[in-house]
Amino acid sequence: MHRTATVAAAGLIAAGLLSACSNGGSTAAPEPGTPSADPALRVPAPLPADALIADPCSALPPELAAAGGLTPPGERYASPGGPACRWQSAAHEANKIFLAPLGQQKTGLAGVYANRDQDAYFEPTTIEGYPAVYAANADLRGSGTCALWLGLTDELVVNINSSILAGPNATNPCPVVGDVAATVVRHLKGTA
Repeated sequence: MHRTATVAAAGLIAAGLLSACSNGGSTAAPEPGTPSADPALRVPAPLPADALIADPCSALPPELAAAGGLTPPGERYASPGGPACRWQSAAHEANKIFLAPLGQQKTGLAGVYANRDQDAYFEPTTIEGYPAVYAANADLRGSGTCALWLGLTDELVVNINSSILAGPNATNPCPVVGDVAATVVRHLKGTA
């Protein structure tokens, strides 16, 4: 699977205010539509993702983006993996968050795990009970870039990453990306 994400994006501090990826090579991956046999990669309850694939900016409606310190609405753009969305920080113009659902690949987190030998960092985690991994082929976290791959279904992974050039998260962007991912999951579950 060839995974591509745009390096970019923003910074939310723990209070939820914004202040302040990865080109892997090809590796054998599961056949499209084949869920992972690894229970750690299984999504506990698939989230509704059709609207997110069609309009990635729907992942953070204006009220949630604004509550998180982002300037709504998000701006849709074309990424190598399909439609994506970016939000700018309300506090620091240079900071951005990027979200790209990889709807065409259909390998979920299993595809991300298949490329782990090529990553400079690879840190499995869970976001609101959903499997995820912080991973990228270059470690730019000290420069404000953190990439997170979040499993929304067994076949769909969403890449969320940051470009934080100013503010307190400029050298520690992963908590910001994790906060955005948690907001996305809560929104899709209808609990945000």
